[in-house]
Amino acid sequence: MFADSKQKVIMSQTQNKNSGEALEKAIAKRIRAKRVEQGWTLDQLAAKTALSKSYLSQIENSDKTPTLGTLTKIAFGLGVDAISLISGEEIQRKQEKISIGRVKERLSITHIGAAPDSIYESFSFNKSNRFMDSYIVTVSKEFRSQPLMHEGQELVFALEGTTEFYYDGQTYIVEEGDALYFDSNRPHMSRSIGPKLAKVLMVFCNPVQGE
Repeated sequence: MFADSKQKVIMSQTQNKNSGEALEKAIAKRIRAKRVEQGWTLDQLAAKTALSKSYLSQIENSDKTPTLGTLTKIAFGLGVDAISLISGEEIQRKQEKISIGRVKERLSITHIGAAPDSIYESFSFNKSNRFMDSYIVTVSKEFRSQPLMHEGQELVFALEGTTEFYYDGQTYIVEEGDALYFDSNRPHMSRSIGPKLAKVLMVFCNPVQGE
C-alpha cells in the first residue's frame, strides 16, 4: 500500500515536471516569435526590457525559467500581454481609462515553477497601458523549489488564512488583513500554514513601463 502511494507521488511529480518543461519551451518559442515578428534583435529587446541580452537568450533557448515579473517585463517590452505568452491566446485589452475586473471574469493562469496547488487569477489583464499587474493567489502549502527574484516592487495583502513568508533569509507569519510591501529583487516565496489554503492579493509594478 505504501509502495503504491509512493509510486503515485513520483508519477505525479514527473508529470508536473514534464508539463512545466513543455510550458516553458512553448513560452520561449512565443517570445522569440514575437521578437522576430517585430524585426528586433536581442539587443533591441534588451533595451526595451532592461534585461541583459545574455539572459534573454537563455530564456529563448529554455536555459532559464523567467519569473512572472520577468515575463511581464518582456511582454510589456514586446507590446503584448504576459498571459498571451503563457497561454498562446491573444488577449483583447480594453482601451478605456477604467477597467473593472468582475469576479466571474478573472483569468486563471499557470505560473511557471509555481508550487503545487497554487492558483493565480488575473483581474487586470484587460486594461491596456497598465503599469501594474494584479492577481488573487491561492497559496500552496509547499514552498516553491526556488525563491523568486525579479526587478520592481511588490504589494501583498492577505485576504484569507495564514501564510509563512520567506524574504531574504528571514521568515514572517502573515495573517488575514496583514500587508507586505517589498523590493522584489531579493529572494522571496510563501506557503500556507493554516488549516486551509490562504489567499492573497498580489500587485507588482513594471519599472520599465512606469518610467
